[in-house]
Amino acid sequence: MNDYKIQIIETLAIIALYAIIFFITKTAINKALKNTQLQRGRRKIIIKAVHLFTTITAIIFLASVWGLEQNEIAVFASTILTAIGIAFFAQWSLLSNITSSIILFFNHPLKLGDTIKVMDKDYPFEGEITDLTYFFVHLKTNTGETITIPNSILLQKPISVIEKSL
Repeated sequence: MNDYKIQIIETLAIIALYAIIFFITKTAINKALKNTQLQRGRRKIIIKAVHLFTTITAIIFLASVWGLEQNEIAVFASTILTAIGIAFFAQWSLLSNITSSIILFFNHPLKLGDTIKVMDKDYPFEGEITDLTYFFVHLKTNTGETITIPNSILLQKPISVIEKSL
């Protein structure tokens, strides 16, 4: 067999293994976390994070199969890590919202179903948290409006938890 056919077979094997790992991790995480007190929204975020990690790993394996050398992969990985590092300090970038979502998930008392008040001096508002995504927190107000707040802004403003969900 020539090298091209071997690369195709290895690529198909990596994709098949990725699909199997994708479904196994999803069911295993759901089963493991159903016994804990974590809400469904937090389980979804954990599953997304694990799938992001496995996707990046699969991409690295595919890159090595198709001829990228280790130093090229290392340059790519260091570029990504540098961008994430910059995101910790950049207030308005999309990367800062992703890193803020990680901080909100692990270190902030907010969770789905909580009613919060954001104490902004110009425009204070309150609502129930309906979704926590990588970029935004969605609040539903008493009047039925949906307010989306960038995660990085939510970390900068004082927040009062009015009612905790069970």
